[in-house]
Amino acid sequence: MQQSKTQSIIESIINILIGFGVSLASQMMIFPAFNIHISLSENLGICAWFTAISLTRSYIIRRWFNARLHATAKVLASQVNTDYTEKPRQTGNARSSKQRGRIN
Repeated sequence: MQQSKTQSIIESIINILIGFGVSLASQMMIFPAFNIHISLSENLGICAWFTAISLTRSYIIRRWFNARLHATAKVLASQVNTDYTEKPRQTGNARSSKQRGRIN
């Protein structure tokens, strides 16, 4: 099943919001453990930067992967089409007209 553009946008937005929340929560717990004490607004700024970087990275990887997938699918499709254009083999008890004694 393919995803519609609207569904893709909704998925991306939800993914970004969840990632932002996880990033913010983890920074607020991890930074003090490393003796890094910054304000909430600074934490939000760092999260925004990391979110933008992550979004860009994800977009580039997705576009690259889709291009590679599309190219691979075209190669496979051409191989499948070649296989189907070959003369079909007879199987089972089917006999040719020559074998049945009928020569045209």
